[in-house]
Amino acid sequence: MAKLDELCKLSGHQGIVWNVGWNPDGTSLVSCGEDKVIRLWSRNSNENGNDWICKTALTDGHQRTIRSVAWSPCGKMLASASFDATCSIWDKSNPETNALECTASLEGHENEVKCVAWSPSGSFLATCSRDKSVWVWEVGEDGDFDCCGVLNAHTQDVKKICWHPNADVLASASYDNTVKLFREEDDDWICSNTLKSHDSTVWGVAFDSTGKQLVSCSDDRTVKIWREYLPGNELNIATPDNEPAWKCVCTLSGVHMRAVYDVAWCHQTGLIATACGDDSIRIFRIEPNCDPNAPNLELLVTVPRAHEHDVNSVSWNPRVPGLLASCSDDMHVKLWQFRQ
Repeated sequence: MAKLDELCKLSGHQGIVWNVGWNPDGTSLVSCGEDKVIRLWSRNSNENGNDWICKTALTDGHQRTIRSVAWSPCGKMLASASFDATCSIWDKSNPETNALECTASLEGHENEVKCVAWSPSGSFLATCSRDKSVWVWEVGEDGDFDCCGVLNAHTQDVKKICWHPNADVLASASYDNTVKLFREEDDDWICSNTLKSHDSTVWGVAFDSTGKQLVSCSDDRTVKIWREYLPGNELNIATPDNEPAWKCVCTLSGVHMRAVYDVAWCHQTGLIATACGDDSIRIFRIEPNCDPNAPNLELLVTVPRAHEHDVNSVSWNPRVPGLLASCSDDMHVKLWQFRQ
């Protein structure tokens, strides 16, 4: 029988913890929150097992709540997005200390920056904001960040952004109930698809390992699976303007009791984790051997009191199968191990 074992509870933040994320080799976890502090956690080198400690606290990058943090694919830079309308870049610029230092502050958004994400190639950084826009920044070899696209396709607050796993394609989730996909065309960034099916705010979005499927979660308490259909597909699904089309192929409802705030799709195991306003974490998988054009989501585990308050973020470790991190309004970060 599948289960999700709690490994440890990490204390240190003074206020809501909004986001957690792993570095590329899975050895360090980063968290951020209402207290304007970024914390880096790693396993205690003097201990075996699950003794994780805060090795670094970054306190001088932002003036207001930090909502999102993300490691660069090379693992040498960290980006943080804040309600102070900026995105800070932290770099291990001093080889002697190997410490992260704030080396840049990206400005331009008019309101709170809600999320930041690096492209898999490391060539681009994306930010999204309450000002309804998504910005794409080109990462220069000299460490400069130049804005190469201001995308105003959404009509409301943009909550989350996520890059395709192996292409420079960006997905965004918004208060306008939609998911949008963006790509570069002739040195410009365009909105190539708008995904409509949710009845309320889309809080989270994540690609599977192939980039051919997308999962979204919403204030409407549903989780949806979307599938990409290329021009000339065997189901004869229309692809206007010869662009790939995305279709909702699965809607999971009646499982989450409140808004679903985040969703993470494990690229190693195919497991899907959700973070919910009912204080729970749930683990799903697409049922084996089902029709990929009409898949079913199977609930494997529910942890009903995973945290004492809303669960805000979940993140799968990129190297250790089944290792999950979560954070909450209860000021804690937790690590979990999925077992089956």
